[in-house]
Amino acid sequence: MPTYETMTRFNNDLDRLTPEQRQRFRQTVTAFVEDLRTGCFRAGLRIKRVQRAPGVYELTWSMGTGPAGRATWEYGAPIVPGERHIVWRRIGTHDILTGP
Repeated sequence: MPTYETMTRFNNDLDRLTPEQRQRFRQTVTAFVEDLRTGCFRAGLRIKRVQRAPGVYELTWSMGTGPAGRATWEYGAPIVPGERHIVWRRIGTHDILTGP
């Protein structure tokens, strides 16, 4: 099972989301974790590198009404041997990409 940690900015961003937006993120993370195990991300997660931020990736999903949701993350040093470790950096809309 992959491990993870969150940065303070991610926690602050998460607090600003609506309960529905948080639920959609949790659903997206379920698919993300499945794909981490297989080593191949599905196209629907729209994972790509963030320009001008080496090692940082973006994950995109629908937040229902309003703009698409985004979360930025990076791979961290493994905590459990053989398992990926994810560091969640930011969450919100496209605006988070100004400081991923």
